[in-house]
Amino acid sequence: MSDYFGKDIKKLGFGLMRLPKKGLGHDIEQFSRMADMFLEAGFTYFDTAYVYPGSEAATKKALVDRHPRESYTLCSKLNAFMAPTEKSAKNQFYTSLKRTGAEYFDFYLLHALMETNYQRYERFGIWDFVREQKEKGLIKHYGFSFHAGPELLDKLLTDHPDVDFVQLQLNYADWENKFITSRANYEIARKHNKSIVVMEPVKGGSLANPPKDVKALLKEHSPEASFASWAIRFAASLDGIMTVLSGMSNISQMEDNISYMRDFKPLDPDEQRVISSAQKILGKSSEIPCTACHYCTEGCPKGIPIPEIFGAMNIRLGNGRINEAAEAYAAATADKSKACDCIACRKCERTCPQHIAVVDSLKRCSETFDKK
Repeated sequence: MSDYFGKDIKKLGFGLMRLPKKGLGHDIEQFSRMADMFLEAGFTYFDTAYVYPGSEAATKKALVDRHPRESYTLCSKLNAFMAPTEKSAKNQFYTSLKRTGAEYFDFYLLHALMETNYQRYERFGIWDFVREQKEKGLIKHYGFSFHAGPELLDKLLTDHPDVDFVQLQLNYADWENKFITSRANYEIARKHNKSIVVMEPVKGGSLANPPKDVKALLKEHSPEASFASWAIRFAASLDGIMTVLSGMSNISQMEDNISYMRDFKPLDPDEQRVISSAQKILGKSSEIPCTACHYCTEGCPKGIPIPEIFGAMNIRLGNGRINEAAEAYAAATADKSKACDCIACRKCERTCPQHIAVVDSLKRCSETFDKK
């Protein structure tokens, strides 16, 4: 592999979006144990964000207050699309510093840039603002996370050549996805000699429980390997990768990831061929490509639990488990709006990083689950 910024960072990062829960809050005791395990195994990269509910405060309790600052690296993000004014957008940075108590961020990102919001970062002067924080030493390295196509990525990297890295959605299921354009985006980033942090390597957990034909294929080759390990190792095997984020939610997931990433070995040629076969199978999948990021629910005027509804639908689409899917839908909508309550305002579609036709998909879910 080539030399690049961040090459020596261990290839597993701890994504702090899907932390373990306890009641309505986070399970700080379990999170603390997971952070300890992660550090003891030699990993250092933790990734949170201003818009991850409770994540930064939990990170302070489980990580920052319990470990020397030099023993880990911490990344957070500024989301201008969620801010009504330039002042409130910039204040996210100071709020994140206070919430985490981290004193500075080793890595910092302009969050979730796409066609519908990237100009807001320009209008609010966020690029210059982040550079100023870097000059002050409050940010060590900066970049942006990205959810659009290669043309915009090329433009952003041309306009802002000083970024240290980019964060991209890369996984074997989306490698040739015409909406996610994983391969094309990866190639643009490397054309600009930018290092990459990988997000959604397991596609919101769906590749930890892939369709049955993919399961059979992977188990036939490596009976003991977890399905998630295939996805994370695929991403980590690419050239130019700083680290691969895994949004771990419990200790067993941490144990599994450490087991194969502590002494990471890239996919060998036989394993690459297995992945190619899995990609061909997934090309026939009818599942809704939702990663349960919940960006769509922030502005939904009807409060529809869109990711949970899509998750229920995918139980049926992926494996034909009709009764289980119906039960999951009933649980998801028990005290919330149903798919049929959608008013087609399409606010969800403007924020969806997977570019899902949310309104049409909800209509399909309603036709399947809602009793007329």
